[in-house]
Amino acid sequence: MKLREKIVLTAICVVTLPAVVIAQSDAAGAQDPPGMTRMSSYYIEDYEELAFDSYAFPVTINNQKEAKTVEGKRINIRYNLKDNVATPSELQVARNYQNAVRAAGGQVMYQGEDSTTLRIVRGSNEIWASLVVGNIPSGVPIFMTVIVKQAMTQEVTMDAAAMASSLSETGEAAIYGIYFDTGKSELKPESDAAVSEIAKLLNSKPDLKVFIVGHTDMVGDPTANVKLSQARAQSVISALVTKHGIAPTRVTPFGAGPYAPVASNRTDEGRAKNRRVELVEMVTK
Repeated sequence: MKLREKIVLTAICVVTLPAVVIAQSDAAGAQDPPGMTRMSSYYIEDYEELAFDSYAFPVTINNQKEAKTVEGKRINIRYNLKDNVATPSELQVARNYQNAVRAAGGQVMYQGEDSTTLRIVRGSNEIWASLVVGNIPSGVPIFMTVIVKQAMTQEVTMDAAAMASSLSETGEAAIYGIYFDTGKSELKPESDAAVSEIAKLLNSKPDLKVFIVGHTDMVGDPTANVKLSQARAQSVISALVTKHGIAPTRVTPFGAGPYAPVASNRTDEGRAKNRRVELVEMVTK
């Protein structure tokens, strides 16, 4: 081989070698899903996180394949097989994950020819994962879609104009931008925008008086929920009075608890709609 050819070949090796090494490392910022590890012969080739999304997971119900849509934080992962390691079978990969999830108290919700759906609870997190195992000449890639189940943080709230319109048309306005921790009555900081819009409404209509009505879902004791909803309504009033200068005589708290649902309490989505604060116009004549 000529010297020039040797130099070129050496340069190519020097350039391509780091790429091979990098290809065996996890993508930047990548990590395994909560509560799950991986087979040691794999690395993460691609990784994506979405703050809120949904996925229709295959599940088995009454021996029939159906789809279960779950919402929350979504993680998309592609695992690739490392070089110079034994290639597992598709079944071996699936069984590894299934056994690990069962051992951790989780469930296998579906098993197909090349895919499986897993569910596991870790602390306050309910985690769903769809595992699809590929079969290509270069290895057995694993495609995983994970949803860490959670309700969406509502960022768009009803503004003062919309509240005024709703009060004029129906006598009430449902506010979904007011947040509390479970079982607590203290306003969370994320509620500031919605409370400010209520204050803007009241300041724009000096003669308007309203009931601040707290609502809960049907989880827990009804009597306790009535007390909780009353305390939450009072927290909204306290913020209006102390932070925005609204006269206490213009706002009256009322706790409706679980007794005025606007959706079914059988689903997470319905319960989320039932947990709300409403403005109800006071009309005396």
